[in-house]
Amino acid sequence: MYSTCPGHYCGKMLINGSVDGECGVCPRGEKTNMQKICEKCTESPELYDWLYLGFMAMLPLVLHWFFIEWYSGKKSSSALFQHITALFECSAAAMVTLLVNDPVGLLSIRSCRVQMLSDWYTMLYNPSPDYITTLHCTQEAVFPLYTIVLIYYAFCLVFMMLLRPLLVKKIACGLGKSDRFKSIYAALYFFPILTVLQAVGGGLLYYAFPYIILVLSLVTLAVYMSASEIQSFKNLAAKKKRLVVLFSHWLLHAYGIISISRLDKLEQDLPLLALVPGPALFYLLTARFTEPSRILSEGGNGH
Repeated sequence: MYSTCPGHYCGKMLINGSVDGECGVCPRGEKTNMQKICEKCTESPELYDWLYLGFMAMLPLVLHWFFIEWYSGKKSSSALFQHITALFECSAAAMVTLLVNDPVGLLSIRSCRVQMLSDWYTMLYNPSPDYITTLHCTQEAVFPLYTIVLIYYAFCLVFMMLLRPLLVKKIACGLGKSDRFKSIYAALYFFPILTVLQAVGGGLLYYAFPYIILVLSLVTLAVYMSASEIQSFKNLAAKKKRLVVLFSHWLLHAYGIISISRLDKLEQDLPLLALVPGPALFYLLTARFTEPSRILSEGGNGH
């Protein structure tokens, strides 16, 4: 028995109003306070926590849309219905996930505030005060940010397997039998990858996701505009799909900027959103000067 519990995550539980003398792991949904007593987490998630959950929720949806577009083909009329179905699946999974988490039946959650990176990896901080006996105090110190994402992925997979095969079988007539279900097969690969990513790198993603969003959205927008040979505003507005892709990337830019700034100082942070169209405008204004054929022709002429 210890006068004070060793380590950062071991604590004593309150039983019938009195403190239990044994140090150990706190029950799920509780976290040690300054007195090393397990205390129930009753706070609501911060804006940054919701943005992190939104990022993790977007990952399967974006991957669904990518593989649906990749395998549907340009002439397939089923892509739009599959996109809508994927959105419905992820939205329904998010709703059910919130409903089954504490408090059950409400579209809200209570959480333990994240204090440091080690809160995500408590299994690495089990203390050995006498260098012989190890106190196992592994717990979800970031409740429920760690497990709620895994629950959400499980519901996404369930809803996909219930809805998508029937839809694809009904409307994907323009595709061959072997191609109809490839977007579903792709999901069966990326869901385990996302699960391992959250299980192993959840803490790192929590701190890095705003920068990941900004970098990936900038790179993918540049690649898309280059592959589509968009070099002017006229080319951009020629197809509605291009405008949809552009505005989607602008939303991701804004999401990343808000996540970085956290809107701590609203009057200073909101003007940063004016930077959202910047990368696309810069690309359109400079694309004609970097066209490979033009550079090669000028090089051949000795200019």
